Amino acid sequence: MQDFLPVTKKEMQQRGWDQVDFVYLTGDAYVDHPSFGAAIISRLLESRGYRVGIIPQPDWRKKESVQVFGAPRLGFLVSAGNMDSMVNHYTVSRKHRQKDSYSPGGEMGLRPDMPTVVYSNLIRQTYKHTPIILGGIEASLRRLAHYDYWENKVRRSVLLDSGADLISYGMGEHSIIQIAEALQSGLPIDEITFVPGTVYKCKDLSRAYDPVILPSYETVSSDKKAYAESFAEQYRNTDPFTARVMAENYGNRGYVIQNPPALPLSQQEMDDVYDLPYRNAWHPMYDARGGIPALEEIKFSLTSNRGCFGGCNFCALTFHQGRILQTRSHDSILREAEKMTKDPDFKGYIHDVGGPTADFRQPSCQKQLTKGVCQNRQCLFPKPCGNLTVDHTDYVSLLRKLRKLSGVKKVFIRSGVRFDYVVADKSPVFLQELVKHHVSGQLRVAPEHVSNQVLHYMGKPSHEVYQQFLDQYEKANAATGRKQYAVPYFMSSHPGCTIKEAVKLAEYVRDLGFTPEQVQDFYPTPSTLSTCMYYTGIHPLTKEKVYIPRDPHEKAIQRALMQYKNPANRSLVLEGLKMAGRMDLVGFGPKCLIRPERDRRKESGRAISGAERKKAQGRKPARKTIRNTHKKK
Repeated sequence: MQDFLPVTKKEMQQRGWDQVDFVYLTGDAYVDHPSFGAAIISRLLESRGYRVGIIPQPDWRKKESVQVFGAPRLGFLVSAGNMDSMVNHYTVSRKHRQKDSYSPGGEMGLRPDMPTVVYSNLIRQTYKHTPIILGGIEASLRRLAHYDYWENKVRRSVLLDSGADLISYGMGEHSIIQIAEALQSGLPIDEITFVPGTVYKCKDLSRAYDPVILPSYETVSSDKKAYAESFAEQYRNTDPFTARVMAENYGNRGYVIQNPPALPLSQQEMDDVYDLPYRNAWHPMYDARGGIPALEEIKFSLTSNRGCFGGCNFCALTFHQGRILQTRSHDSILREAEKMTKDPDFKGYIHDVGGPTADFRQPSCQKQLTKGVCQNRQCLFPKPCGNLTVDHTDYVSLLRKLRKLSGVKKVFIRSGVRFDYVVADKSPVFLQELVKHHVSGQLRVAPEHVSNQVLHYMGKPSHEVYQQFLDQYEKANAATGRKQYAVPYFMSSHPGCTIKEAVKLAEYVRDLGFTPEQVQDFYPTPSTLSTCMYYTGIHPLTKEKVYIPRDPHEKAIQRALMQYKNPANRSLVLEGLKMAGRMDLVGFGPKCLIRPERDRRKESGRAISGAERKKAQGRKPARKTIRNTHKKK
């Protein structure tokens, strides 16, 4: 089996190398598994004959930490890791998280905020002229001027702050090979301006063919309307078939220029990427520290697709993976599954088969493969497009093959199904097999909210569609004799959500009869349509004004309303009900969210008796009997 790529100079020399072609710095621990971007890019370069050394989580306080291999022959590759570092480090209320799942033993503090900037600056202090190429989701979503929630301002392109030469945005397989070949041919890094899926800086527009000129950084950083207009232009240029070159002016710093996205991988290319010789393990140097928690979560999961035509406004996939769906072949997935069954730790359970959306297995329509996605229309929102291909046949076939593998007891689906896509499917087969074979008591679904006003700003289907799905789900369970539940994910404080809409969601939670253990407060991450709304108060595509719950106290109220049963939330819930004019929900009735003050009555100052409470609830007081008297004593 192929060994891990070298992480020390000694390991490099043991391979007989005197120099590496690329040094890959990553904010994650080194895990050689295709769920980690660093593993895919480094193994892909290795397959093309390039020598790659890995520096995982270098100490950003010491220049020596980036000098492990010396100067690479072709360049440095820098990524913050699988997650945006700021989301990895901070909750939505800007509090420090306690665990980093991508670090050994879950230890926090092994990477800085914004590693793409910090690592690149550290490299540039020592290696003045060696090319630096940024990649990964952190750089991808910050490739142009963007609103930064943590600093509450518009920051310029990460390319300028980092001092790097180039950004490979999106998933990066096509662009990194083209960049490597260009560097190998002797082309200077400042002349590599032609690769799709890259962003470069230039003093003028001489290298950009017919570019869309975006509002300047100076303009978007001071004018929210201009920022919304710029974002809308970027949003319309995320498709590899129709996107144009875009240029952003930075005054005397010149221009940051974005080339159109790289073409999606063909099925054969995607198979080739996942067939590379991964060790499917963390590097042994982490054994003594308990390994890497993130791997334990996905080690026995299978990636079957990329991209998502769901188009939720709070999701960054449109800007990163794109809306065109890409899939692996059944043979490729089955080979990985068979290898998985031979792992000593495999207990017979495949934890997931999916991707951003589990049940997408083909592009939403065939025209996307040659003409791209529609610029001004969504595939599923506000209702499914008439050209949408709704078909679960291929996915059902794949799941059946996986269930038949020797050593496999159960195949779960945990990355989430798109319930409106299921409702749109005229065939009941997928839903029947889902409840029969792929759910363990609870199915996680993401309606996100119950207010159609909020769902409109989320880019999600109406609440009625979710109710249709629940009806079908219950019938499918009844037909198989199972009692399984749908566990919904809800989000508070999304743009467009007023206190009245939050109360409406609380009433729905009340009627469900359960309290969500976790509440997802809307998190304004870079390069999402919802984040643009949050910052500007404008829907960038429709130009309509949007109500934004920005005040931390109001956000706390909205979150508390979803967990109204928690005694610690009582005062916030009461305040929210007063604000919404819904004091009818304070009382002893079955529809009430909270009780009145139990220990006093305003008029008389005396305590409320149990008989009075039961009367308010419409129940008769208990008769005074000897048994009741003794019970009371």
